[in-house]
Amino acid sequence: MKKSLLLFIASILLIGLLSACGTGGQKNGSGEQKKVLKMGTSADYAPFEYIDTAKGNDIIGFDVDLAKMIAKELGYEIQIVDMDFTGLIPALQSGKVDFVLAGMTPTEKRKKSVDFSDVYYVARNMIVSKKGSGIKTVEDLKGKTVGVQTGSIQEGEANKIAKTVDMKIESRNRIPELIQEIQAGRFDAAIIEDTVAKGYLKNSNGKLEGHTMPTSEQEAGSAIAFPKGSKLRDEFNKVLQKKMKNGEVDKLIKKWFDQ
Repeated sequence: MKKSLLLFIASILLIGLLSACGTGGQKNGSGEQKKVLKMGTSADYAPFEYIDTAKGNDIIGFDVDLAKMIAKELGYEIQIVDMDFTGLIPALQSGKVDFVLAGMTPTEKRKKSVDFSDVYYVARNMIVSKKGSGIKTVEDLKGKTVGVQTGSIQEGEANKIAKTVDMKIESRNRIPELIQEIQAGRFDAAIIEDTVAKGYLKNSNGKLEGHTMPTSEQEAGSAIAFPKGSKLRDEFNKVLQKKMKNGEVDKLIKKWFDQ
């Protein structure tokens, strides 16, 4: 009898605890429940998104700040989900994440699978190689082994170049892997977005060099990806346009890219 009474009391306490905690996000200052959105990204793409090992492995970067800025305006909280770049679109399609912010270019092929916001940043590609390699132009890649990130716009660009330049293309899931392969001598060069490449050049102690490639016919720029038909696309776009016009996005660009 005593045991049954204790179990009954424990059950009442547990129900009360669960009720107090809530199940769908966090409460704001007015006591209302905040909605939580899952942001998919690939945190190997500094300064867009990367792991800050000095501060408890937090994921930080331009895309993270942009997501938080837009979400705050719309009354959302952001939960970041890190994965390989190739898994981002499938994660959107399966509902594992609500949107993707990962320096992703809105190519025609990707548009068949997901919806995109307006472009929020435009960059160019860079050829990265060991210092003194003599690789400065696309033509210099002839007979070389060139690394690219799997599923990236740079992979598509490399495949396009390979139609006229005889080179071997190797892909890896993460940007640091490309740098490691160059340093180990297994890759002669890699094609990487210039803003990302500059960070690795800066930290290479002069062992790497980079040369910006001419603009190609490929669609340039980065945009936010959403599942097909998601109402979030229009919500995010409205705020994004506002922040681009009032200069807040430019402030983030200066913060992360002018270092």
